[in-house]
Amino acid sequence: MADRQDPHGGLAGGRPWARPLGAVPVALVAPTLAGCRYSIFEQHGPVGAADALITLDALVIMLAIVIPTIVATLAFAWWFRASNTKARYLPTWSYSGRLELLVWSIPTLVILFLGGVIWIGSHQLDPAEPLPSARTAKPLNVQVVSMDWKWLFIYPDQDIASVNQLVIPVGAPVRFTLTSSSVLNVFFVPQLGSMIYTMNGMADRLWLQASHPGTYLGESAMFSGDGFSDMQFSVNAVQPQAFGAWVKAARGSGPVLDQAAYRKLQVQSRGDRPTTYRATAPNLFNDIVAQKLPAGPGPAEAGAAARPR
Repeated sequence: MADRQDPHGGLAGGRPWARPLGAVPVALVAPTLAGCRYSIFEQHGPVGAADALITLDALVIMLAIVIPTIVATLAFAWWFRASNTKARYLPTWSYSGRLELLVWSIPTLVILFLGGVIWIGSHQLDPAEPLPSARTAKPLNVQVVSMDWKWLFIYPDQDIASVNQLVIPVGAPVRFTLTSSSVLNVFFVPQLGSMIYTMNGMADRLWLQASHPGTYLGESAMFSGDGFSDMQFSVNAVQPQAFGAWVKAARGSGPVLDQAAYRKLQVQSRGDRPTTYRATAPNLFNDIVAQKLPAGPGPAEAGAAARPR
């Protein structure tokens, strides 16, 4: 990971040469994203900004071979046209060592540069590696359970939970621990950063952070049955005072998320409205991971139970 966060929300310190490269194609891709409501290039967190920078760096490196190839193709077609009497026709030409060196050196350099960018970036953005801001700010712990077809968020330190609504304080590093109550799924908030798989019987880790207040789209990035298209949630990044007020309000209303309530929540449903639980059963998430609670039915049994709530 990088040693510091730059003022624009990106990860700085790891690759000082990367930002000039990433800035070049922004003007090229921006018009194509005009109709996108949630673009991966419109980032509001340090992880997402670093992800976008790697993508742009890779684009610039690949354009270094794509653009010259296109230009050379057009130039050859123009120069060796039938009406050009100055073009030399060499039917017996077969080999040039210098030309072979040039032809093979360019793609070799492209592969080396791409490999370097990916190697460095994958280590800096290890999902389980704490963000630099976690050294100075207390992280928020959130336990995530992907279900059929909704998302359960448990706040163990606050002893509350929510469904299809994730509320986080702006500027605070968020430490996610994720699992699935049913089939394999993917947790993804495009404007905050990396996606990660959720698996039944396993717990994965992911660190994210929101740098600006706002409401961002969260979604499932893997098909998981009939209700997949409705498996979305809102991420509300609010000021710390507003987050405290939301926690207080959640504690004052709603049911308790005990094992009985969890089994009821496991029933397949679509388009669940955001709800909160004022308290949670101790070690509920650990019991889900340890498979002490039965797994969900999965998409194979979708049917009458999969109805809107």
